[in-house]
Amino acid sequence: MTQPPTRIADTFHTLADNIERVLKGKRDTIELALTCLLSEGHLLIEDVPGTGKTTLARCLAASIEAEFARVQFTPDLLPSDITGVTVYRQNTGVFEFLPGPVFANIVLGDEINRASPKTQSALLEVMEERRVTADGTTHPVPRPFMVVATQNSVDMGGTYPLPEAQLDRFLMRITVGYPDHASEVAVLKDLKERNADPESLTPVTTAKEIAELIALAATEVQVADALYDYIVRVVAATRALPDVRLGASTRGSVALLRAVRVRAASQSRPYAFPEDVKALAGPVLAHRLILTPEAELSGRTGTEVIDEVLATVPLDRGARV
Repeated sequence: MTQPPTRIADTFHTLADNIERVLKGKRDTIELALTCLLSEGHLLIEDVPGTGKTTLARCLAASIEAEFARVQFTPDLLPSDITGVTVYRQNTGVFEFLPGPVFANIVLGDEINRASPKTQSALLEVMEERRVTADGTTHPVPRPFMVVATQNSVDMGGTYPLPEAQLDRFLMRITVGYPDHASEVAVLKDLKERNADPESLTPVTTAKEIAELIALAATEVQVADALYDYIVRVVAATRALPDVRLGASTRGSVALLRAVRVRAASQSRPYAFPEDVKALAGPVLAHRLILTPEAELSGRTGTEVIDEVLATVPLDRGARV
């Protein structure tokens, strides 16, 4: 019988290979997105326009046989356009809830920071509790459930900053970046062969299997007591730095642990290592930090703060199982 970490690794790399057929030269970014998926978390992709944010999200959805919905966030979008609405059926005399696009396995929120804060906040409950409450009645969303949101850089026109409470609900924030020269040439060549569109991909796994792998990663990858301690000390250190007004929350500790387990499993390891924490601390924790105004004016970033923390927090030798 295939061991759980090996099974996770096989599916993980099959998905990555499939997505990389379209998104050339971005293997590290793709693997971060898949780590977020198998951690049962939500993903925020932030970058300038035209770098492949939406393409990554669409390729992820196209690679999994699951229900997919896309919401284009605009200033006039209403919360009910996302979660759904209760309507009165005159012919039956009863109220009926009509589910919105959020009732899917993978929900793409495209350019999420172009909608008003009120509309953005419509996702708060469903991202945390995986259910929608309408008129006092709760409606669970299908599992697995993942919100993949894209946003343009906050300094670009027509954007609203995401509230801190919503940022904290994203397990990971990543950037795509521009491709290298060879990868961009390959993209241009694929246009002629019509291989550069996510619709050219076929599913390589199912929503049911993804749900099973999420459960396996959470239970079959061992973490040493010293590594638990290291994760907590890293997160706690972000709250004590003078440049940080608000450090990472306990939700950040939980998110980092879940992602660390998936990274270990994606490499067929039944044990998590400190290297997993160091590789994922930036994408998982940096967006949760609120820097002081002075630090922001000086150009400091959350990623730089996390790098500083990792360089200063000592590692117990017992952190390896």
